[in-house]
Amino acid sequence: MKKRNLGNNGFEISEIGLGCWQIGANWGNEIDKKKALEILDEAVNNGITFFDTADVYGDGRSETLIGEFLKNSKAKIKVATKFGRGSDLFPNNYTQQALIDSVDASRKRLNVDCIDLLQLHCIPTEVLKKGEVFDWLRILKKEGKITHFGASVETVEQGLLCIEQEELQSLQVIYNIFRQKLTKELLPQAHAKGVGIIVRLPLASGLLTGKFTNETQFLENDHRNFNSDGQAFNVGETFAGIPFETGIKLSDELKAFCPENMSMVEMALRWILDHKEVSTIIPGASSPMHVSGNSKASNSPHLSKKLMIDLEEFYHNNVQKHIRGVY
Repeated sequence: MKKRNLGNNGFEISEIGLGCWQIGANWGNEIDKKKALEILDEAVNNGITFFDTADVYGDGRSETLIGEFLKNSKAKIKVATKFGRGSDLFPNNYTQQALIDSVDASRKRLNVDCIDLLQLHCIPTEVLKKGEVFDWLRILKKEGKITHFGASVETVEQGLLCIEQEELQSLQVIYNIFRQKLTKELLPQAHAKGVGIIVRLPLASGLLTGKFTNETQFLENDHRNFNSDGQAFNVGETFAGIPFETGIKLSDELKAFCPENMSMVEMALRWILDHKEVSTIIPGASSPMHVSGNSKASNSPHLSKKLMIDLEEFYHNNVQKHIRGVY
């Protein structure tokens, strides 16, 4: 597993991290404690040194499992968590005390005195513009409760707002072959300011595995069912904002671009890693096998310049027009 730095003056982490929303088990097939710990253990065995979670993933269950795992592991893992999407906060009830209480609760669940990276969790643009929340984060940093802070964002506008804030260490963004808008504007500007990039939804909720068909069905409590058209939250968080049936057709077309001896998953993840601005990718995993499969991309060969150009043209000509929601 290769390593990269999370922005200027940040810490070193693995190119492939682990997104820990799924082990929170509040959507889709429940992952029991034994399997969740096996997933975390497999991540460490594959050289992964970065876990991404949030206080609301399973109402704290994801953080608790990570905390228990790290207590019994000698692995040196950097953990990022988030604040801002609790029902008592979103969309307009943000206070300094609420942030303090959330961070203290996360530290307790994670069994740490200081959180490696605390991220704002897709909070409203108006709150970002006011800027008070960044002042509160800087205070927490001075107090030693967090080492760094960043922001998980949903739009280019939000990302550009955040990178103007002093001491912002990272942005977490949706970025994949089906969602390339960030390439030309946000990524270069973040890189110029020394802000690291954490990529979520690298496989567009599984579309870029190439395994879904029109007959594929998801559980009632799976966001790929209940948020397929943005019914619960930003539609971009599910299938990159593309209608499911359209996404299947596009992913089938993409199979023709796969280099020999490279899977769709490897190509999709390698495409992201071949952008120097990216610090790490955080695909989720519902089994240890998924972890090991995703990890292979770090040592996969770079995609050719021709393929990178072809995939950019595919996005502009075939995909872009189908993306819904703020972006």
